[in-house]
Amino acid sequence: MKTAITELFKIEHPIIQGGMHYVGFAELAGAVSNAGGLGIITGLTQRTPELLAKEIAKCHELTDKPFGVNLTFLPSFSAPPYPEYIAAIKEGGIKIVETAGRSPEQYMPALKAAGMIGCDAVSVDGFECGGHPGEDDMPNMILLPRAAEELKIPFVASGGMADARSLVASLAMGAAGMNMGTRFIATKEAPVHDNVKKALVAASELDTRLVMRAIRNTERVLKNAGVERLLEIEREKGAKLKIEDIHDEVAGVYPKVMIEGDMDAGAWSCGMVVGLIHDIPTVKELIMGLLGAESRASLEVA
Repeated sequence: MKTAITELFKIEHPIIQGGMHYVGFAELAGAVSNAGGLGIITGLTQRTPELLAKEIAKCHELTDKPFGVNLTFLPSFSAPPYPEYIAAIKEGGIKIVETAGRSPEQYMPALKAAGMIGCDAVSVDGFECGGHPGEDDMPNMILLPRAAEELKIPFVASGGMADARSLVASLAMGAAGMNMGTRFIATKEAPVHDNVKKALVAASELDTRLVMRAIRNTERVLKNAGVERLLEIEREKGAKLKIEDIHDEVAGVYPKVMIEGDMDAGAWSCGMVVGLIHDIPTVKELIMGLLGAESRASLEVA
């Protein structure tokens, strides 16, 4: 299958693995790329640029296919050493960078000077997505066609993406591919605790919650005891809520969940797509099964 995304990134299939905190390690990125998609290493999961350089080198050992690095730009008061991270990405021979968080404008000259692909395509996240869906509550059935009307560059659909139906629908609405996050966590190669994978299989589409709306940092997460504590604090504080009030429920949660398997530690991103996750295949099985079913779905639609 050829689309503007497969041509841009020199990949076989228009499927991208989202850059997820404490999930996007070399093992998962390499597996996705080996299966013909685009694997993504999550840059800031690596605490230092030196550790990121080692993770990139490890991924090169696992695959000779293209893969990228996610670089999330955080508020300036807690900004990591971004120039050093960019240097590690460049020295690792990476040409594809997925940016997130705040605008990457400040760092675009350095990224482009290093010959990297950046802001040449857009991942459009619908309200269904895990993580931060923005504040406009716009679902993909509206967002994707509007993106097709407005954008002059290729875009991929993100949020609610799980299977061949997702891909066919995304292409029909103007996307050139799709970005899967939560679905890739429930794969054999995802380097997370088995408790996480089991929780995704057990959950339904009704089991996510929106948190931090009062501070305009809305995040969709999987419900658990820590999230219930967070929501109770939000109800008590109302419009007076500050990030400091929920520090224990959002800070340092990912290692506790993803590595230690403490499913009640606090808020961690999870999309509504969890309702479509019923098994834990290998990455190759997921992608190959998706593409085989996509071909049949395309014929049926035609």
